Amino acid sequence: MIRKIVPDVINDQVLHKVSPKDTARSAAKVMRDNKIAALLVMNADRLVGIITERDMTARVIAAGLNPDSTEIVDVMTADPDTLSPHDTAADAIRMMKNRGYRHLPVVDNGKVVGMVSVRDIYAVYNGELEQDLKDRNAFIYGESYGGMS
Repeated sequence: MIRKIVPDVINDQVLHKVSPKDTARSAAKVMRDNKIAALLVMNADRLVGIITERDMTARVIAAGLNPDSTEIVDVMTADPDTLSPHDTAADAIRMMKNRGYRHLPVVDNGKVVGMVSVRDIYAVYNGELEQDLKDRNAFIYGESYGGMS
């Protein structure tokens, strides 16, 4: 089955965002409080970047910058690659693998509608694999097979 980014991978998602002028520490607190690893960087309603845990580690901590005075604009990934809601989970995982990403913003006609993570993609494929195993076992052992639940 072909899984589209919206609604098969993400739907009804709360968007977590920061401003380019916010500090690295304030972004880290948003990530911590929401148990997420990436934030959209928005200038009003326009996506201008993405900031991830990896960015914080490599560009702030390892670089010896002060998280209280370092602005997101100085350490974010500007103009990030994006996905369309109509792209497939396979498109997302291919882009993530080829470019070393773990998160990608999802944009529809210039409007951010979500953020997809490698964990989201994994959950989709894991669910499909479980269903395939159930279907295979039901076929092999009969409909009453209860080995996988």
